[in-house]
Amino acid sequence: MKIAFATPELKSLVRRTQLAEIAEVLPRTLQSLGAEVRVFLPFSRDIDIESLGPLEESALLRIRDGAGRTPITIRTGYIDGLTVHLIDHERLYRTRHPYGDEDGPYLDNWRRYSIFARAVLEGFGPLAFTPDVIHCLDWTSGLIPLVQKLEYAGREHPAAKPGTFFAIQNLAMQGSFEREILPKVGIPHEYFRNVDGVALGGRVNYLKAGAEFATLVGTSSNSKAKELVSSDRGDGLEDTFRRREKDLVGVQGGIDYRTWNPATDPLLAQNFSPEQKDVPGKRKCKARLQEGLKLEVSPRTPVVAVIGRFDADSGFDILAESLTPILERNVQLVLMGPGPPEIVERLHTIEQTFVGCCRVIEGYDVGTAHTLLAGADILLLPGHYHATNALAAIALRYGVVPMAYAHSGLEDTLVDLAASPKKGTSILFERYESSALVEAVDHARSIYKKAADWKVILKRCMAQDFSWAETGREYMKAYRKLGRALKARKS
Repeated sequence: MKIAFATPELKSLVRRTQLAEIAEVLPRTLQSLGAEVRVFLPFSRDIDIESLGPLEESALLRIRDGAGRTPITIRTGYIDGLTVHLIDHERLYRTRHPYGDEDGPYLDNWRRYSIFARAVLEGFGPLAFTPDVIHCLDWTSGLIPLVQKLEYAGREHPAAKPGTFFAIQNLAMQGSFEREILPKVGIPHEYFRNVDGVALGGRVNYLKAGAEFATLVGTSSNSKAKELVSSDRGDGLEDTFRRREKDLVGVQGGIDYRTWNPATDPLLAQNFSPEQKDVPGKRKCKARLQEGLKLEVSPRTPVVAVIGRFDADSGFDILAESLTPILERNVQLVLMGPGPPEIVERLHTIEQTFVGCCRVIEGYDVGTAHTLLAGADILLLPGHYHATNALAAIALRYGVVPMAYAHSGLEDTLVDLAASPKKGTSILFERYESSALVEAVDHARSIYKKAADWKVILKRCMAQDFSWAETGREYMKAYRKLGRALKARKS
């Protein structure tokens, strides 16, 4: 099977969000399963060119751009056996970041990713590559299925053959623009409609375009797919998901255990694994974390970690109301992430109030994330929606019990201890309220006091397997379903 990946990020070259890891690990996993995979991404200024080795000029294209044409060069490089095609234009991509800068998203992102979509499709010809599947990642590749339908259907061109798999990783980021761009991106005005169209809230929506016109639409889990159809939590795309219910596919993301494995992690004070009788390395990592953060070194005080942005999307709305009640209990709280200055200042005030019990780490540092998870007992995931299961699954491998809202999209990853004491790996709260969060902390403390029981749960967490190999096999099944769906459409 031949697969083309269209993505704005790739972990080894340019990383701005969690999408970068998915965009690289999944293609590599599919290659290991026998697929031929090529990755297409913009040649942005972030890219580490040296990692690609000598770049080949593989194609010169003239891409439709409003009433004219824009020259695009495709340059090809290789990184550890993975073929990467860079869509190159000096002003559109190479001098800029994937999405925006300190002033916010670029105002012409509509143009940048319209040209990107066409360059990917048109590039298949000179690259002599005829994929079976085009895997489109998030809104930046949302126009690919529509452009394929409008400009390649019925043509003798490699872009006419493949089915499209539109994978939604972040439903909140949609690529929404004024309707005046329609003629500039080559979309007929009749497609500016809510049903089978690109319109949402009176604007052109690239994420909706992908969700409407792709052969299949991918979500982060089976439960998430069901939730998008049955609830009002589709960020405005509820009607689209309901109409396309039979084409929704839930595939749970995997974890790169070469990077996230406490048994081999070089950043830890001592490595550990569930095979060890008392998991002594976990205790040492906790003590080292407490020492390093100037928390009271206390093995019987649970360390609760929070990793993520300090905003409402990450659950900070209910967490903010809960901080004082939580810290008045016998717990230590470590918060790591970026946030608005006024929020960070407020957190530092709380930190100074609860000296030895609370620490705030501004921004995100991947090395600190390793040591924080190795030393923490509980990972608090208060958000009402999680686009991927990555952080929760990593926490499990590091012997950290996740605490999360019960309807946040993690239902296929976490098993509630209250509902299943013998199989449970997490503590879930049903109501999205600060009081429910505090009750969950109390529940966790009551379990943590029973050291033998907690050790059993810790080992159970570490034994969970969310490897990319299994995820890759599930994607291969989805691609085969895509092939059948494509044949059914043509017959």
